[in-house]
Order: sequence, then structure tokens, then C-alpha cells
Amino acid sequence: MNIIIIEDEKPAARLLQRKVEKLGLQVNHLLHSVEEAINWFNNNPHPDLIFLDIQLSDGLSFEIFEAIDIKSAVIFTTAYDEYALRAFKLNSIDYLLKPIDEEDLETAISKFKARNNSASNLSLDFEMIKKMLVNPAEREYKKRFTIKVGQQLKMIPVEEIECFYSENKGTYIHTLDNRDYLLDGTLEQLESELNPDDFYRVSRKFIIPLKAIKEIQLHSNSRLKVILPTYKDDEVIVARERVNEFKEWLE
Repeated sequence: MNIIIIEDEKPAARLLQRKVEKLGLQVNHLLHSVEEAINWFNNNPHPDLIFLDIQLSDGLSFEIFEAIDIKSAVIFTTAYDEYALRAFKLNSIDYLLKPIDEEDLETAISKFKARNNSASNLSLDFEMIKKMLVNPAEREYKKRFTIKVGQQLKMIPVEEIECFYSENKGTYIHTLDNRDYLLDGTLEQLESELNPDDFYRVSRKFIIPLKAIKEIQLHSNSRLKVILPTYKDDEVIVARERVNEFKEWLE
């Protein structure tokens, strides 16, 4: 089986390569940009399978498929929002959500082998998924949330939010004036609605805004603890697998 990885972060590409080859497969090439991928496809036979990140350093990877009639099956490796992931499911395209779990990787490859994806369906899948994705630079994010409080509606600007958290299957807003409000939806949905420059999901339980961080402390097992101005109900811990990305976000 001929396999290539298209991923702009070279350490992430090499890590995925090691995980794929650990399963007994051979990765033939690592490509890191739209331009590099287009040049490669113009001069090489198309592989059986592509592991594809959506956002590359010089644009969206869909630009590759606009320039080249790709004759390959694709497994996405992405941190994109749930709407994109929903599209992948609907169109029978495999995906791996970063950070990539080895068991999920093995399952995705098994599905590919069993399904033997055909190139004839590939262009339709890409067109449908493209419609559900917007370039982050052009995307409009939530500026306020409308919450039902008794018989009234309360509007909470994002500037007043100290964190979002999940508890007992509910999702809550905690504000800078130390109040909590039940919110419709999930943290996964919120991730696609909030500006990633201002908000970061530090764990399964918390999304926090940059401006609300009061202090960051070292914590056990190479994790970090975030101190917020008023939220005291539980420790806000940056998950170990998110620490490096969190540090980059802070910059």
C-alpha cells in the first residue's frame, strides 16, 4: 500500500508516520504544504491513501484537490470543529481528531481497507465538506450569549465570560462577577463558535479566555494549573497532551 502524509507541522507528521508504520504499513512520503503537495502529485503516481491535515501553512488542503484530480482515498487528521467532523461522517470519509490516538488510527485504517474507498466519490465528498468549512480568517465568532433566566432573557457579552465548563451533563457559563448560567449545547459546539485567538479548551471540562487567566502554576504529571479570578469550584487543569499547544496559544 502506497501512503503519504500531508501535514504542515513536521514533528506531527513524523509522529503520525511512526504510528502508521508501527501498524506494519509503509509511509512513502511526507509533504508539508499546498505548493509542495501539488508539485509532488504532478510528478508522481497517486498513492492508495492520504493522511490529510485541513489547514496547511500556505492555505487549506482543499486547494490541492482543486488543482489536481487526485486518485486516492483520504483519512483526515484534523482539529477542526464538530460541523466538519459531522460532514466527514455523513460522506463516509474517515477522520482522526488530534491528538491522534493509536487505537483510533488502527480502526480508521481497518475501515479504509474494508471499504476500499473509490475515487469516483471523492470529489463530491470534498465539495460538500468545503461548504461546511470557512477560512478562520473570514469566520465570524460569537460576541454574546443569550441565556434564559426565569422568565427573562439575559445577554452575556463574551468579554464578561470567565470560563465555560461542563458538569453533570450540563454546560455552563461562569462570568467575571462570579455567576453561573446553564447554556444550551456542549463544549464541542462552543469550540466552533468562539474565536480561537481568545478562547482555548484546556481539557474535556473547561474552555477559558486568555484575558481571564490570572496565574499559571506547574502541576503534577507535567500538567499546568490555571488560576481564574473568581471560579473556585474545581481546579482548572491543562490536560497533559494539550500543554505544548496551550503554551503556543499563550504566545
